[in-house]
Amino acid sequence: MKEDTILMDCEEFQSQLPEMIGAGGDLASHPHLQSCALCRALLADLETIAEAARRLFPIEEPPDELWNQIELGIQQEKKASGPE
Repeated sequence: MKEDTILMDCEEFQSQLPEMIGAGGDLASHPHLQSCALCRALLADLETIAEAARRLFPIEEPPDELWNQIELGIQQEKKASGPE
C-alpha cells in the first residue's frame, strides 16, 4: 500500500470510504483501520446496516416471462405508432 494511505487521518479515510467500499476491496487490512478504533467501529456499523438492508430488501430476479412480456409490449407499441 502507498505511504499516503498509511498516514491517512480519519477525515481522509472517511472521505474515501465510499469509493473503497464500492471497489470491493478488503478494507479490514487497510493500514488506517489497523490503528484507528473509531474508523473500525464506523466500518463495522456500516457493514451491519448494509447486512440489515440486504435482509429487508432481498435481491430477486424477475421471472423470465416478464422480459418476454416487456419485449412483446415494445414490439406492439412500435407497430401501433407506425413507421417513423
